Amino acid sequence: MSSSVRLIRNHRLAQQVPYAYAAVADAPVRSIWVAGACPLDLDGATVAAGDYAGQAHQVMRNLVTALEGAGAALTDVVKTTVYVASSRQSDLVTAWEVYREHMGGHDVPSTLLGVTVLGYKDQLVEVEAVAVLPSAGT
Repeated sequence: MSSSVRLIRNHRLAQQVPYAYAAVADAPVRSIWVAGACPLDLDGATVAAGDYAGQAHQVMRNLVTALEGAGAALTDVVKTTVYVASSRQSDLVTAWEVYREHMGGHDVPSTLLGVTVLGYKDQLVEVEAVAVLPSAGT
């Protein structure tokens, strides 16, 4: 699958960050907004209670599934936001490392932040994404 996404790096900004600073998707494209992927199993139960890495893996599997339902893949993502229910930077890093493992070399612009609480019982991690595909007419 060919991606419509071009990641932008800028030599005037820090190069040590593990993501691109911007992404470009030239029109015409079909846009996909993915609801926050949560660490839920098919029965709606939160998996891996208390385990940031375990929940992040489930979140990323669910994100891939949601994207596939729209005909997209992780390489079509142009922006993500990673939410981690913790005030400890080490917990954010744990979730981020799993996120990066799944994203591979597609290091899209992303925001990583710690939040007080997420929506489901025992939920620690959530990832939302925006993706683009070439327009059906191209």
